Amino acid sequence: MSATIVDPGTAPPRPPAAHARRDGVRARRRRVLVWIATHALAVALALMFLAPVVFIGLTALMTDQQALTSDLWPHSWNWDNFAVVFEKSMLLRWAANTLLYAVLGTVFTVVSSVPVAYALAKFRFRGRRLAFLLVITAMMLPPQVIAVPIYLVWARLGLTDSLWPLILPMLFGDAFSIFLLRQFLITIPRDYTDAAKVDGCSDFTTLVRVILPMARPAIAAVALFQFFYCWNDYYGPLLYAGVEQDHLTLSLGLATFKAFHSVQWNLTMAATLLVTAPVIIVFFFAQRVFIEGVTLTGVKG
Repeated sequence: MSATIVDPGTAPPRPPAAHARRDGVRARRRRVLVWIATHALAVALALMFLAPVVFIGLTALMTDQQALTSDLWPHSWNWDNFAVVFEKSMLLRWAANTLLYAVLGTVFTVVSSVPVAYALAKFRFRGRRLAFLLVITAMMLPPQVIAVPIYLVWARLGLTDSLWPLILPMLFGDAFSIFLLRQFLITIPRDYTDAAKVDGCSDFTTLVRVILPMARPAIAAVALFQFFYCWNDYYGPLLYAGVEQDHLTLSLGLATFKAFHSVQWNLTMAATLLVTAPVIIVFFFAQRVFIEGVTLTGVKG
């Protein structure tokens, strides 16, 4: 029986399990490097947009003496700054006014814009192109151009010093919302509406039972757009809300709070964080529907 002679300078062969582990480590490293190379620009942009939010959050937890100094990390975590903001302002009242403005404005805009967009997308009538051109023209018209005559109308009606001049016009639709919905509705095949009419459905029934379920992503995108617009609107409340503190919205109230507490930057940053937090939370939970609606809208025109 012959014995196998092993060269002392030659290492014994590695078992297959060792080769598998080494290949797995290399594959994971390669995937990590590829991910970093692919998303490097996205990560850099995310950090650039996240940096101001982190700065606001850290400053909101600082003392008044440390705020806006070279020390970027709080020496002590002053969570009571948020309670002081509620004590020194009518933040809850401003939030209620803003929520009323945003919710009613969003509901009125969606309810009034969907039928108009449906008519422009699915009906064939004389002047349809002219009507759509008027919608586009209204989108390009700056609100400052018609601010004075519209303000005089609401002043004669006695509705100034309130938010109703901003809410009631949304019962007549919004040009951008009509355009966005129309661009989505024209992508829905006409076969669905023709089949509904063959079954005896009226135009209203077709809209409610056939079109609206298929247009949920676009309607969600329009609703989010309008809600964010109303929540962040500053120009409209500045014209119509007046000077009474209990009539202000969050954007206008934040400006007045900053004017009264411009030296106390920690309180100003805390108020800013409280105002922007609801919008960030809503977008975080609704971003999938929002992105889907924006992506599917405007495929063809």
